[in-house]
Parts: sequence; structure tokens; C-alpha cells
Amino acid sequence: MQKKKKIAAWIVVWAIMSVTPALAQAQEKQKDSAFDISVSAVSIAVTVQDRKGRFINDLTEQDFAVYENREEKQISYFRHDFQSPISLTILLDVSGSMELQQKMEDCKAALSYLLTYLLREQDEVSLLIFADGEVEVASRFSTDKQDFLTVLEKTEAYGQTALNDAVAVSPEFANQGKNEKRALLLITDGVENDSYSTPEQAVEIARKVDVPIYTIGYKIPLSEQLEKHKRAPELSSAGIVEALGRFSRATGGKAYFLTRVFDLNAAMREIKRELSHQYIIGYTSYTDPAGSYRKIEVKTAQKKYRVRTREGY
Repeated sequence: MQKKKKIAAWIVVWAIMSVTPALAQAQEKQKDSAFDISVSAVSIAVTVQDRKGRFINDLTEQDFAVYENREEKQISYFRHDFQSPISLTILLDVSGSMELQQKMEDCKAALSYLLTYLLREQDEVSLLIFADGEVEVASRFSTDKQDFLTVLEKTEAYGQTALNDAVAVSPEFANQGKNEKRALLLITDGVENDSYSTPEQAVEIARKVDVPIYTIGYKIPLSEQLEKHKRAPELSSAGIVEALGRFSRATGGKAYFLTRVFDLNAAMREIKRELSHQYIIGYTSYTDPAGSYRKIEVKTAQKKYRVRTREGY
């Protein structure tokens, strides 16, 4: 088993500071280089469904229009291939609250189902676990599913939950997958009581990386059950649902809120199916040096279709 690598908490603090505007510095930079531009190759994963939730798979490059800050961009790359391998990162909450109501065991069983029956031989997977303010690389990217399962079986729940910090740093790791189709699957009960960052700051950092976050909120505690978490007195069931949903909406993924172990396997099947049906679209962006937020919108010729991708970067 490979040695675990910790993603230090100071990275989160640095990342939060990096997305906080330094107005004086930015203004000075604009004076010195008013005509500078930054050229970026932007890649987005796009899911298209009809009103009944069925995936639409017969669209061509000409059927799409991509807008950045309401300005239409020329598509420079387009691919839609069911057989493309996937790089999937599992971000698993292993804090103490996951030990209650058999949550950890249920999630382990669902992940075993995913790796054994749903992922293909060419798909690679990695495992990140988080608790007590640390994110650990428990299993690096590999097509060897057995190593992942061996590590997973030995994983135990402990400590506090720094959920927001974990969401902030994990997409950068997930983006290291070698395959074009990449995704992050967050599995948690949503209890947050140990982060430096807020949900908004975590989203701000996470959406800078082109990795959709699929979230499974499993057996989220009732609000009255959350009162014992003294470091997060404002925590509520509704707040957890909103935060987890925001992580997925902002990055182009999808959130699931489940209470039954049977539903976990169903969610695994749906996530794997969606990743196979994604369109990968690329375009070139010319931005100002201040690095202001860029809103992304994708449309199809058929107005009735539902299009989902990351909100911006």
C-alpha cells in the first residue's frame, strides 16, 4: 500500500487568500499593464438531457453555442465518446459522525459496488479521505481497483469534519487524472465543524478547476441532532443541503441526498452513466490581468433540452 500523503491545511488558507481581491495591488498592476491580456484554453464538461431526464447523445459541435460573460466563443475542441476512460476521485468523509447509523459501512459497500461492477478496466480511480482538518491521499490514481478496495476496507472514522476545506483543495488533485473525463465524487453526511473556509470560499476555489463535483449527502442529521456540534452552532439540515448542492451546481456536477443504502447504489449507477454521456467542449478565453470572474453559459439549438456545465471560473 502506498504511503499516504497529506494535503496540508495551510494550502486552504493560502487558497482563500488568493481569491480575496487585493485591490491596491490590482489597481497598480492595471496602471502598468493596461493592455495586457491572459490567454487561456478553457475546457468544460457538458451534460444534455431532455425534460424526462434522458441523455441526448446525437448532438454535433454545430448544435452548441458557448458564452463567456455573454460573449459567444468559438468552439476549438469537441468530443463525445461513450468509450472514453474516466478519471474519478472519491472524496470520502471519514470524520466521527460517519460512524453513526452505519453510514461509513454503507458508503464503503456502495464504493465497492462502483469499483467492482460499474467502472471499467481502463477507468482509473483515486481515494482522498478527510477528517480533523487534513485531506489524505489514501490511494493514488490507478486502474488497479483492488488497491483502492484494500485501503478502503481499512479506513476508519475519527475526529472532526473540515468539509469546506476538503472541497477547496481536492479538485486540484482530481485534475491530475490522466483521462479527459474527470470528476470528483464527494460522500459525506454534511456535518461541518472544523474548516477555515466558508462554503462560498470553497466554491470560489473549486470552480477554478474544470472538475465537476458530484455530491452524495448520506443520512444528513436533523437540525436538532446537530446542536451538539458546538463549533458550528449555525449548522442546520437545510444549510447542509444548500451547501452540498452549491458545490455541485457551481462545478457542473449533481447532488444526491439519500437515506437508504439501496439508493446509494442507484446513485453510483446514475453518476457513472452521466460521465459516459458527457460532451467535452473547449474554447479560448482572453481575460484581463485582474482575473475577474467569468460566467459560462452553454446553449443548444433545441431550447427544450436541459444543459448543465460549470457556472464559471
